[in-house]
Amino acid sequence: MGEAGQPQSGPGGAALVVAAALVDADRRILLAQRPQGKALAGLWEFPGGKLHGGERPEQGLARELAEELGIDVCVSCMQPLAFASHAYEDFHLLMPLFVCRRWDGIVTPREGQTLAWAFAHDLRKYPMPPADAPLIDPLIALLGSHG
Repeated sequence: MGEAGQPQSGPGGAALVVAAALVDADRRILLAQRPQGKALAGLWEFPGGKLHGGERPEQGLARELAEELGIDVCVSCMQPLAFASHAYEDFHLLMPLFVCRRWDGIVTPREGQTLAWAFAHDLRKYPMPPADAPLIDPLIALLGSHG
């Protein structure tokens, strides 16, 4: 993240951030609540983060999930589902969302975040950043509207 908590932006002020919809055996999706002191604190988001220089999106997402949640995700287990494009005041965010149903390890919050598992049809009950909210409909289409 940048100094003010925003992702580093490339030419033209566009920032690329990757996110995951981790789906468990019960078809629930993992959400993380942004901790106090960070931009958009208290809002719920799909886990992920910014890419480091030269990283492919899947590689960066695997790294972020290991850092944030202590899990190992195989790049071949990530399925691209949708992407968000949102203009914040300071930058423009592009965020691909990958679905992942398999990982090694136990999901553990490592950065002070609160975690929640939710069915796709319940995702709107969690206040989200403007870039995350449009990703709910593709998840409902994929996983169904019933738990």
